[in-house]
Amino acid sequence: MPYIVYHTSKLYYRVIGHGRRPLLAFHGYGQSSSYYLPMEQALGEDYTIFAFDLFFHGRSQLSKSHLPLTKELLQGMIRHFLEKEGIERFSLMGFSMGGKFALSLVEGMPERINELFLIAPDGIRTSFWYNIATYPGWLQQLFKRTVLKPEPFFRLLKVLGKYNMVHKSLLRFAHFQMDSTAKRLRVYRSWVGFRQLNFDIRNIVRLLNKYHVPVTMFLGEYDEIISPKRVSVFVKALERGELVLLKSGHSFLLQQVAELLHRKKHSR
Repeated sequence: MPYIVYHTSKLYYRVIGHGRRPLLAFHGYGQSSSYYLPMEQALGEDYTIFAFDLFFHGRSQLSKSHLPLTKELLQGMIRHFLEKEGIERFSLMGFSMGGKFALSLVEGMPERINELFLIAPDGIRTSFWYNIATYPGWLQQLFKRTVLKPEPFFRLLKVLGKYNMVHKSLLRFAHFQMDSTAKRLRVYRSWVGFRQLNFDIRNIVRLLNKYHVPVTMFLGEYDEIISPKRVSVFVKALERGELVLLKSGHSFLLQQVAELLHRKKHSR
């Protein structure tokens, strides 16, 4: 896969499709750029998709992995990439955690964005659990210790499940993402490493409306990770916003969006 080097950090990306319209795509937590391969059948004739490996996933590497990624550094990397590829204007797609990366580019270069696709995006409403994990001080240290000694965490999940305090899909997601030391370390590094990717959503709405950017948001009706109730209000504030609700949970939503777009393409 091609990559760019920016201030000794490496950002890898995968090129999918051969269309005339460039689309920058950012995957979700625990994934890699390969998760966008199903989009080739749906969008590959109209778009060239540049799907990036996020840091702490795939091949991309931050030169100072112990420091949080700043929006300024991310925007600088993407400007360097756009210059390398000779791209002036582009579309954006972000799934789950990748929504934070897409919103960072909306904030930094809204005048260059043709359209925005958000799929169950993180970054619009930050969850209570995210705040707990990234809070500076003893709570963060407690979470860090969980990487090496997860037993108390799993006991807590068992209690929460027993008394139906958390939806079962959330418990399954937590178990899957925390069932090995490597996975727990990735959780910790990602939550702490991306903690500065926070946004004034009213300003994001203002920028999208100012530059007349069409926004399509895809949400899963059964998604307990990024709940439609928490983020759908964002679309209502947009002048050119469209909400698409699919009968899906969180984990397979990107694949289902690809299948939906593929069906729409062949029904024209």
